[in-house]
Amino acid sequence: MTKTHKKKSANQLSRDSAGKGTLFVVATPIGNLEDITLRALRVLKEVDLIAAEDTRHTKKLLSHFSISTPTLSYYKEKEQEKAAVVIALLLKGRNIALVTDAGTPCLSDPGSILVQKAAAENIKVEPIPGPSSLTAALSVAGISDSSFVFLGFAPSRKKSRQDLLLSVRPEKKHLIFFEAPHRLQAFLQDCCDILGDRTLFWCRELTKMHEELTWSTISAILTQCQEKKVKGESVLIISGAPEAPDIPALEIADILAAYKKSGEKTLKDAVQDITEKYKLSRTVVYSLALKVWKK
Repeated sequence: MTKTHKKKSANQLSRDSAGKGTLFVVATPIGNLEDITLRALRVLKEVDLIAAEDTRHTKKLLSHFSISTPTLSYYKEKEQEKAAVVIALLLKGRNIALVTDAGTPCLSDPGSILVQKAAAENIKVEPIPGPSSLTAALSVAGISDSSFVFLGFAPSRKKSRQDLLLSVRPEKKHLIFFEAPHRLQAFLQDCCDILGDRTLFWCRELTKMHEELTWSTISAILTQCQEKKVKGESVLIISGAPEAPDIPALEIADILAAYKKSGEKTLKDAVQDITEKYKLSRTVVYSLALKVWKK
């Protein structure tokens, strides 16, 4: 006689010999609710509690699928404090799902602190994979080279953002960023100044009604953003540093000095010429030019 073994539910699986619960890291739709997985729905129904980045947002999702599981607010500004609450419940044997407003938790969203604390307490952490704007963008980018550098949201402070871009300017791999609509123009301007006018794949409102996918250049997308108000978050895939001959700062300064002496070009024109010719950062060349023109 053959015995049939059925997979246990989340509640049955999740309590270990010490009576601890399991933390389920659940990916939720980034726009289209049909993208949620059957496994995610089952887990959200069966856990004792859902720790959500924004309970109001998550309750809309739960209501759509007739899920009545209680929720607990778990947002970035109070992550340390909230993590302690969730860990205490897990240690008491509660099964808890962690979700963010959209996509996969811990990818530029709250959750990493909770996962770290759970691991430190030997609490089982189980991923429930699903939607992610990062992988969604990559799947339609048509990039043959699978290597890339994911940098999430760039710093909101201009100086910190520029420092980050300067640090990755020599990187040959594709650079992938998330960006909010109200910071997009400032971010693209810094990219143009520091990285140069590279090829850019712009994904906006992925999986939503007004989804927009555009292959262009940083400067062209910047112009679009200046001409119309942009809504929704973006995923930006920027091409890596182009192959170009290395040129020391001293040699750049000599070229700038020659331009100044001849009077053939203004400071602005000289900077543009050198930036385009040698594929250099406009910010770096402009800084050198200012020193040369002051002499």
